[in-house]
Amino acid sequence: MARTSLAGGATILHADLDAFYASVEQLLDPSLRGVPIAVGGGVVLAASYEARAFGVSSGMNGRQARQLCPHLRFVEGHFGAYTELGDQVMGVFADFTPVVERVSIDEAFLDTSGAVHLFGPPSHIAAAIRRRVRDEIGLPVSVGVARTKHLAKIASQVAKPDGLVVVEPERELEFLGPLPIRLMWGIGPVTQARLEGVGIRTIGELAATQEWVLAGLLGKAAGRKLNALAANIDLRRVTAAGRASSVSAQSAIGRREVDVTVLSRTFGHRADRVAARRRSAQRAGRTVSARVRFPRMDSVMRSITMPAPLSATRTLAEIATELALSALADHSDEREINLLGIAVSNLVPEPGLQLELALGLDDERRRPGSPTGAARWAADRSVDAVRARFGRDAVAYAAVFFDHDRGVPDAFRELAERDLRT
Repeated sequence: MARTSLAGGATILHADLDAFYASVEQLLDPSLRGVPIAVGGGVVLAASYEARAFGVSSGMNGRQARQLCPHLRFVEGHFGAYTELGDQVMGVFADFTPVVERVSIDEAFLDTSGAVHLFGPPSHIAAAIRRRVRDEIGLPVSVGVARTKHLAKIASQVAKPDGLVVVEPERELEFLGPLPIRLMWGIGPVTQARLEGVGIRTIGELAATQEWVLAGLLGKAAGRKLNALAANIDLRRVTAAGRASSVSAQSAIGRREVDVTVLSRTFGHRADRVAARRRSAQRAGRTVSARVRFPRMDSVMRSITMPAPLSATRTLAEIATELALSALADHSDEREINLLGIAVSNLVPEPGLQLELALGLDDERRRPGSPTGAARWAADRSVDAVRARFGRDAVAYAAVFFDHDRGVPDAFRELAERDLRT
């Protein structure tokens, strides 16, 4: 594959706080430093590096984690502290450059091309950021510096824990070639196993593989994308944060047979999170999208634009379920799914509700101002008020409460999604 070059040097930084949730717990309680700890209980939400040395990892069952590490200490998550400290770290980044693209609560890309005349080369900026985050906030952060976003992210992973790796343009492919494919963006355990099953274990081997071979293994779109990234072809630019143009929620559900109950329960949970975030910002969206991913990693999305903006939980869940069923009908040969997601875009302000007369229209129950829509609008805001006073778990819709994956607290999910934009 031909390599496309970008103008300029290694000016993109990817900064990633090390074992963030566990590191915060160790910061709050110094007696936990150097001790294998896990945030959570029934499920490991995050593990310290000391726990990872025993094989403990995020998403692991608590019983299995204790078997691997008998001295493992479980601690409750301090979600408010995660948000506060994560925001403080982003403030440090902003002191060096206004072009900061926050991709999660604990990581961000920075474009330092306009800051070198003030703070020196990007490598110096990265070192200064690491010192300030350590000295002022007390947390370790690893930084990768490279010419592209994909390479900067890989470099930060190589730098862990608590390190700095700079990849100069002239040695990019030399650096990438011998690294394991698991470090690449978009390669999870399933894709890794599929590639390694045909002898593709390093990024260099992936770059040298013909696209048609990868298309047969992973699907045409995924194969082309991974082939390009392995050759460090990544034209994406760092984009400074702005007002989100859409809000989404998605998560893997394991290999599940296609079933309407799975769809409705899962979308009920995702819609609850998306809708609550939109209502708190007094914004609603006219376009609803549903994403379905199959075990082969191919995914399909369906969208619909409604005549009026929506923020009602039940309405969004119903629409997403119908969109997913439509997508699945076009892929009748697919018997299993492993990820579902919902997104709401075309956002507009929603300071209040304009009531409508009942006219017997086909979509009336989904119009916010209809009798049904108004009832849902009022019920959602009652739920919001109870949660604001007594916590998110104080009240929930039945489909959300009985959802199969409630082992992970909603507060943790919301932290993971709060900075994602689509």
